[in-house]
Amino acid sequence: MENLITIENLKKYFPIYGGVLKRKVAEVKAVDGVNLNIYKGECFGVVGESGCGKTTLGKTIIRLLTPNSGHIFYQTPREIVEAIKYLEKNDPKSKALKYLLREYDIAYLRGRRLKKLRRFMQIVFQDPTTSLDPRMLVKDIVAEPLVAQGIAKGKEAEDRVVKVLEMVGLSRTHLYRYPHEFSGGQRQRIAVARAIITNPEFIVLDEPTSSVDVSVRAQLLNLFQDLQKELGLTYMFISHDLSVVECISHRVAVMYLGKIVEFAETGELYKSPLHPYAKALFASIPIPDPTRRRERAPLSGEVPSPVNPPSGCRFHPRCELAMDICKRQEPPLVDVGGGHFVACYAIAKKE
Repeated sequence: MENLITIENLKKYFPIYGGVLKRKVAEVKAVDGVNLNIYKGECFGVVGESGCGKTTLGKTIIRLLTPNSGHIFYQTPREIVEAIKYLEKNDPKSKALKYLLREYDIAYLRGRRLKKLRRFMQIVFQDPTTSLDPRMLVKDIVAEPLVAQGIAKGKEAEDRVVKVLEMVGLSRTHLYRYPHEFSGGQRQRIAVARAIITNPEFIVLDEPTSSVDVSVRAQLLNLFQDLQKELGLTYMFISHDLSVVECISHRVAVMYLGKIVEFAETGELYKSPLHPYAKALFASIPIPDPTRRRERAPLSGEVPSPVNPPSGCRFHPRCELAMDICKRQEPPLVDVGGGHFVACYAIAKKE
């Protein structure tokens, strides 16, 4: 499959300031060395506990947040990526490397070029109540990206807004209303309309169904799938609801304390998770049968602080399979067959 986005060793830290002079005393390692590929036309799911770095990863990929280090390549030929990796290793101060990074690495974009990128990479936030300006009419909210990008304005912009609203299940009669006049599901449809109006190729869906009830959630999932087929969209679907992710995603990654510990195709991962944390996570999915009880994987201890994460494998203080090497060295993501990757010395050794 064709790569749309390639991420290499991506890191995003948030500084913590303290003392009288407010100097940096520590860092929250929200995303710490993530590597992954997102294929064109797929829905890539990201799951994990609250605070594991899912949302920060999505915002960093589309450059709402500036990464501390690492690479973000968007529709970049593989030979260019390999050339950059070769120059970083053999000639890190070369002009050729600086040129390639400025031209192809999203992490280095600034100013007008970064603004231009916004047209092709969008986001739908978790809560439409806070992501939609309460003082703006729907017609202005949805048309704002068109005006900001210089694509259309006036009557042309309004016609495009009507067309997009109809695509998400609304109509022209909703143009002159404010966000507070809509239900939660309708507000999220407005947010989706705003995201797709510039004809993007990649959209981050940051827990877009968590603020609505079950019936509306199903309608929104159907909407996302219909829009993906109709517009050829690629999604990153972030959620802590494992059942929703299973419904819509083609591949799923499991995050823990800023790291991806396992990812594979959805069916394979949900059927047989390998990493001890992934097993515990998927064992928490409730079974809709009161007569059955799910056997839960043992999981002890508290989630460590992202300010001072454990050395080696970050899950080793809570892992029943932990070995001495887990405390000293961080396990790499290893392919255990069929595109199933896991970062665990114990599992890789068995395979």
